[in-house]
Amino acid sequence: MRNPGLERKRPDLQINQIISNRSIHAIDGVEYLLVQGFNTLGTSGCSPLNECVFFHVKSRTLIVTDTVFHFDDRCSPSIRLIAKLLGAYNQLRPSLLEKFATLDKVKVKRSIQQLLTWNFERVIMAHGSIIEQDGKPQFKTGYEWFLEMPL
Repeated sequence: MRNPGLERKRPDLQINQIISNRSIHAIDGVEYLLVQGFNTLGTSGCSPLNECVFFHVKSRTLIVTDTVFHFDDRCSPSIRLIAKLLGAYNQLRPSLLEKFATLDKVKVKRSIQQLLTWNFERVIMAHGSIIEQDGKPQFKTGYEWFLEMPL
């Protein structure tokens, strides 16, 4: 299974399924959703992020890559300092780079509203510390900040 665009980055990988629409799907107790409209800001300007989120139903765990970050006292001192300077310390939310680069907030809002139908407690992300409890309300609060509107 892969996100759209991976075949260009990694043509050496064997791909057996493409994640390509914004509906929630399930495979073997794991539901997944492609987040639409999410961008990041890099050295060459704004670029789309093909972000897929996963929900493991049995453990009530949301698994994400770059859709949210969570830096707290378990992170290194330098990461904590940067997170504090950026106002992202002890917050479960996207980064400022994504907030500035994402222009189609309505599309992102629709995806996040779908995601919030899942009954998750824990959030595991690629960057930062795992949220073991109350992940859903923290995720919702982070996206209300990001979208600058209620969900």
